[in-house]
Amino acid sequence: MIASHLLAYYFTELHHDQVQKVDKYLYHLRLSDENLMDVSVRFRREMDKGLGRDTNSTAAVKMLPTYVCSTPDGTEKGDFLALDLGGTNFRVLLVKVSANGKQKVEMENQIYAIPEHIKRGSGSELFDHIAECLASFMDKLGIKDKKLPLGFTFSFPCQQTKLDESILVSWTKGFRSSGVEGKDVVSLLRTAIKKRGDFDIDIVAVINDTVGTMMTCGYDDHNCELGLIVGTGTNACYMEEMRNLELVEGDEGRMCVNLEWGAFGDDGVLEDLRTDFDREIDAGSLNPGQQLFEKMISGMYMGELVRLILVKMAKEQLLFQGQTTPSLLTTGNFLTSYVSTIENDKLVCVDKEGLINAENVLRSLGLDPSAEDCIATHRVSQIVSTRAAHLCAATLVAVLRQIRDNKAAERLRTTIGVDGSVYKNHPQFARRVHKMVRRLAPDCDVRFLKSEDGSGKGAAMVTAVAYRLAAQHAQRQRILDTLRLTHEQLMEVKKRMGEEMVRGLSKQNYEQASVKMLPTYVRSTPDGTEHGDFLALDLGGTNFRVLLVRVRSGKRRSVEMHNKIYAIPQSTMQGTGEELFDHIVQCIADFLEYMGMKGASLPLGFTFSFPCHQSKLDQGILLRWTKGFKASDCVGEDVVMLLKDAIHRREEFDLDVVALVNDTVGTMMTCGYEDPRCEVGLIVGTGTNACYMEEMENVELVEGNEGSMCVNMEWGAFGDHGELDDFSTEFDRTVDDQSTNPGKQRYEKMISGMYLGEIVRNVLLEFTAKGLLFRGKLSERLKTRGIFETKFLSQIESDRLALRQVRTILQHLGLTSSTCEDSILVKEVCSVVACRAAQLCGAGLAAMVDKIRRNRKLERLCITVGVDGTLYKLHPHFSSILQKTVQDLAPLCDVSFLQSEDGSGKGAALITAVACRIRESGRH
Repeated sequence: MIASHLLAYYFTELHHDQVQKVDKYLYHLRLSDENLMDVSVRFRREMDKGLGRDTNSTAAVKMLPTYVCSTPDGTEKGDFLALDLGGTNFRVLLVKVSANGKQKVEMENQIYAIPEHIKRGSGSELFDHIAECLASFMDKLGIKDKKLPLGFTFSFPCQQTKLDESILVSWTKGFRSSGVEGKDVVSLLRTAIKKRGDFDIDIVAVINDTVGTMMTCGYDDHNCELGLIVGTGTNACYMEEMRNLELVEGDEGRMCVNLEWGAFGDDGVLEDLRTDFDREIDAGSLNPGQQLFEKMISGMYMGELVRLILVKMAKEQLLFQGQTTPSLLTTGNFLTSYVSTIENDKLVCVDKEGLINAENVLRSLGLDPSAEDCIATHRVSQIVSTRAAHLCAATLVAVLRQIRDNKAAERLRTTIGVDGSVYKNHPQFARRVHKMVRRLAPDCDVRFLKSEDGSGKGAAMVTAVAYRLAAQHAQRQRILDTLRLTHEQLMEVKKRMGEEMVRGLSKQNYEQASVKMLPTYVRSTPDGTEHGDFLALDLGGTNFRVLLVRVRSGKRRSVEMHNKIYAIPQSTMQGTGEELFDHIVQCIADFLEYMGMKGASLPLGFTFSFPCHQSKLDQGILLRWTKGFKASDCVGEDVVMLLKDAIHRREEFDLDVVALVNDTVGTMMTCGYEDPRCEVGLIVGTGTNACYMEEMENVELVEGNEGSMCVNMEWGAFGDHGELDDFSTEFDRTVDDQSTNPGKQRYEKMISGMYLGEIVRNVLLEFTAKGLLFRGKLSERLKTRGIFETKFLSQIESDRLALRQVRTILQHLGLTSSTCEDSILVKEVCSVVACRAAQLCGAGLAAMVDKIRRNRKLERLCITVGVDGTLYKLHPHFSSILQKTVQDLAPLCDVSFLQSEDGSGKGAALITAVACRIRESGRH
């Protein structure tokens, strides 16, 4: 009993002493957390270099675009062929992917040898051999008559320019086929297959094994966005934001980047961490000065590194009593599998049996090791493999931080797909990588998922994803094409709008017209001689404004405004007409007192944005209340008279109500003050409308043929008699059916801010129901009418907005698991719907300006359009698309656009000023 205790004590002490001795000797191979964090920071800098257009050529870490832009989502299905060429053997696989309720992958494969003479012969011989093997495989399975999609894993250094094109940079792994370097391997394979003529396939994708690993794991875990290989060599890939990938056009979405991280350090950034042993390994390798990081990590070099250390320690009398053997001195004799075997020893068990693996390995090399030698060899192996695992973790952390920053996430949850003999077979390697990743990146929750056959199944998965994306893209485009208008269709809309305008102006037909062409009795735009102080009232919603507008003419021509906003209580909006107009007059009295003008008598313009029938400038019969107003005894009455009666009841001041206007006319007048060529007003906001100066001879509803008059088109109702039915989609019909006024304002419902968000929402619902978006999962919030506000369209289409901000908007809509691809699609839907709105609006405007040109019998017309409205002003592309459409559809008109500032307030005052000027000149 005492003897066994003493023996245990002896081994513990011996173990401790030997470990200390080795640790001291290999001090430089043991990296602290600070060292590793520094490596991580350096690697992140190298990644940035590789991503930059100007710095990529000198970067050691090449960050190669793979043109793989999406990971599996679990809905992939079909039969796919895969080729896997990357060593002495070559594999052909048939991969069957099914998605009916549960994801399933079945594989059949066959391995074919590549004879040495073919590896070193001509390129055409090599690809003829590959085509021959493929034909034999398809023959065996009886699928030669099918044209199947194929993915090609080609694990040699390549330059890719698209998913199905890969230029071989240089052969490695003993291949020397002539005439292949610098050529596209897909073209060479296609040529070989075509030459045979007995089968045909569709080559969809070329990938390397790292990408295959990520895609294979991505099928089982949709959070997988990194691939890692630590085997004979080492490499990694991950999904990068396109906006950071300067080597590729476009900045939307993501693309898998092949890091080629084995070359990290080739530019000298790791010199302070490399030891003499690393330098010796490099000097004796086939590619000195290259793949320096790989030489510190991968299976090809790990055993050799241990051998060099053991030889040096023996020569310095620290091991094997200073003895070496020819076997130990032979390069490549200490296999990396020996490192795994030795570290399988459980050293916590301290009897001598515990070191049996180390002893067996050393004896196989002709050595006669002592217990101390076995313990020291175990420790050397441990230090070398731990350094490899920790360096791998440090670079992984740099990639994780990049992904986390891209997503602007506080915590990152992600999965890494892993393959490679070192990771899978070494007993401690994986655990050490995981532990160090957690230590260096506590803000990342990382799952490591072992890949099963990444290079074969992975190629099929990339192909399956590419096929799914192509099929879904075609289906989505078919739906979106119903919302896209051709030049011919827009010309037809313009023609029909022109016909409706003529009908609306005609005394005989205006009752049947959808576009009512209401006379406004505004006879002139400002000429700059207007002068005086004017009051303006602006009533169009729950708030009500009173303004004092001071118009100055001459050299110091200017418009100065003062205004105050008053609330209209719900009880007043829905009480009697007398209460409403008394409240308005009370607000005017308060304003005049506030301005120090109590009792003043001024001309007044009244912007009254409710449907009215006018028979002169200062009269308007209210047709109906809208916007929540229900004041009694007003409909059918002249609102100007109702205002005047309320002023007289107060007996405090007298006002000269000169003009009743709507906001569209106010917009034209405001801009007309800045630009005398402005003769058109346009509003595209919550609703839409337009007005313009029409020749009096065409305004048949008003007596007289001299001069011109502003016509309020009320064009939102265009289409109410079926004029737009053949351009309207199922989405327009749904929005119309669910609106408060079905069948009315059809043009407005295709254009204005009140409805565009609803159209988008209905398209998104259709996409989701067909499994083309959000992985087919609907959120309850998205089913809610009006939840997709039109302001989201403007925000989503903003060029400055990164896709992660689009995802924030989608999360607000309850779509918490939306992907980057979903964000791109939502952006496309918003773009198509807003583009159609701007084009339809442009077609209406083109009809109007062309009519003005023909009225005036001009070859070319130069005119300005005054514009207001949130959609026009805030949407990033609406105005430019509208302007381009007008230019295309009315090429003989030079149209300028001027944004209005406060058309409903300032405009009403300017109409009053113009009317006063005309009245004055009539008196003289």
